[in-house]
Amino acid sequence: MVSLGALLTNLFSQTTNWLNNEHRLDLSLPALSEQLLSNKGEVTGLSLAQQILDKFESETAENQKAFFTTLATDFDLDITSLKDALQTYQAGADKASYHALMTAASSRRQTLFKKLNELPGATQRLVNMRKTLLGLLADTPELAVIDQDLQHLFTSWFNRGFLVLQPISWSSPAHILEKIIAYEAVHAIESWDDLRRRLQPRDRRCFAFFHPAMPDEPLIFVEIALSQDIPDSIQAILADRPDASEEAAPTTATFYSISNCQIGLAGISFGNSLIKTVVAELRREFESLTQFVTLSPLPQFARWLSRQTQEASDRDEAELTALAACYLIHEKTADGVPLDPVARFHLGNGALIHALHADADTSENGQSRSHGVMVNYLYDLKQLEANHQKFVTDGDIACSNKVKEKADSTRTRLQNSD
Repeated sequence: MVSLGALLTNLFSQTTNWLNNEHRLDLSLPALSEQLLSNKGEVTGLSLAQQILDKFESETAENQKAFFTTLATDFDLDITSLKDALQTYQAGADKASYHALMTAASSRRQTLFKKLNELPGATQRLVNMRKTLLGLLADTPELAVIDQDLQHLFTSWFNRGFLVLQPISWSSPAHILEKIIAYEAVHAIESWDDLRRRLQPRDRRCFAFFHPAMPDEPLIFVEIALSQDIPDSIQAILADRPDASEEAAPTTATFYSISNCQIGLAGISFGNSLIKTVVAELRREFESLTQFVTLSPLPQFARWLSRQTQEASDRDEAELTALAACYLIHEKTADGVPLDPVARFHLGNGALIHALHADADTSENGQSRSHGVMVNYLYDLKQLEANHQKFVTDGDIACSNKVKEKADSTRTRLQNSD
């Protein structure tokens, strides 16, 4: 028996195909967009949305850029309407005037994107559209207004209430595992055996956030090692090991890789919610857990160190970790936040810099970006909120006494050597 859902899907597909075949085949993307904005019928609107997305995806890079340029100029705010709506609202605030003001305060681009998103499967396609847009911003900064609109919408569409946490295991569907391999951004997964070592053992976990509109696309995922001690080497975590079934109950959970999967969702923060949600999940499964830490890279440490006077190869392990402490705590951007992007993320979550380890990442990537140095950020659940508030309010960086002593003494030494 054919389901009602299948019948409706088939009917919509046939209607859409008829509309696509009979109408608007030669219209430009801006013309189709104007028609969608003025359209009142649901079926016709869905057909137009599908045509716009299909046409955009099949266009050349040059034509896609031209469409973005038109969106930036011809689909902007109507300033006259906005001023009139504001004056009307100021003269007498009521439901109608407020609605008119909010409508006028939204660009025509935003309305277009909302209408496009009514098409089943359009959310992923709009995320991909923003990925294309982001690649153009460096050379065409005037397109940033489009990015602002998309980011505003995505912040609402992808808020925590819509996200679904799912465990990823060796028995997860193959198409999901393939995405994990492809999207791993910190420590490359070299093979299926490599992936198995990260997912199959009893002392390994992986969790990902998904969105109902993109059920086959992880948004972000975190890989976790469970152990008795705080680790000081990523190679030890990633190595092939005996099964951990006979080991004692774990006391430490180490987040050793966090990967954002969708370039088109850059700037939409999932990491804070992911870590907090995963911590709660792990505590339910393992009552023995008392410590939650990371083993994190220092992505810009080697670049910063190259500006110092002495070659990294001439420095011993103690010197490298002291310099890394100085880099993490005292090196800031023009905005006064830590230069290191990973530090900004974890410190912003309320974690503290717990310890630094030399020769912790012997891979080619680890050597090139941080000379093998890695850092443990400690998530002290009782201090997270206080640390977060001090960081965002005063720029205070929470760290262990040992790390602070290293950082301060190294900064003084570097200043005196200038």
